[in-house]
Amino acid sequence: MDMEKRLTLELRNKKPAEVKELVLDNCRSDDGKIVGLTSDFENLEFLSMINVSLLSVSNLPKLNKLRKLELSDNRISGGLEVLAERTPNLTHLNLSGNKIKDINTLEPLKKLPNLHSLDLFNCEVTMLINYRESMFALLPQLTYLDGFDADDQEAPDSDPEADGDGLDDEYDENGEEGEEEEDDDEEDELDEEVIEEEEEDEDLEGEEEEDGVDDEEEEDDEDEEDDEGDEDLLQGEKRKRDLEDEGEDDPEDEEDEEDD
Repeated sequence: MDMEKRLTLELRNKKPAEVKELVLDNCRSDDGKIVGLTSDFENLEFLSMINVSLLSVSNLPKLNKLRKLELSDNRISGGLEVLAERTPNLTHLNLSGNKIKDINTLEPLKKLPNLHSLDLFNCEVTMLINYRESMFALLPQLTYLDGFDADDQEAPDSDPEADGDGLDDEYDENGEEGEEEEDDDEEDELDEEVIEEEEEDEDLEGEEEEDGVDDEEEEDDEDEEDDEGDEDLLQGEKRKRDLEDEGEDDPEDEEDEEDD
């Protein structure tokens, strides 16, 4: 996609003056130059043109409010005086992965009084002897060169003033953490409810089993009582028959005695 078309898409029906951040990474520049970007983007604070095959920044418009400019992975080898003329309030500049070979090429950056972070990773100039000492001497306004200060102290991961969204990021992180904590609490509550329900079910099952055992014992007792009752009846009938038999024999015995 060419740069002009990408610009139209990024605007999303906004007016150029309403845009504060603009990202045109990985699109195509015509003849290695910036195309379509005008001074109408007067409130632009962040501009990124990474890997767009730029050879020059000569077509960069006047952007007085621009503070952060990303130009890494292009083929820029000079002409940086344009930055001093058209982006006077620049604070962050990334030229990593370009064709900058010597320190003199960077001398125009002295005219950027607010520049305090400069990145030149993967540029040939970084291979020069005493490169860091020379750069801090050339640009005394610099705080960080390639992510480290003059005392080799690492720069913070992000600069809220440069990015313009530090507070938003912090708010989002806290918000996400809060949501995660709420989700964890809800899951714990659900787990506790499930455990309680399972325990109640187990108690009910135990009670049912006990009731079943009691019923079985009662039935066994009733059966035993029935058996004992049957036995008593049988014994009573047997005694009755015995008595009847004995009663029948008595008269004969009496007759025999009389005859004698």
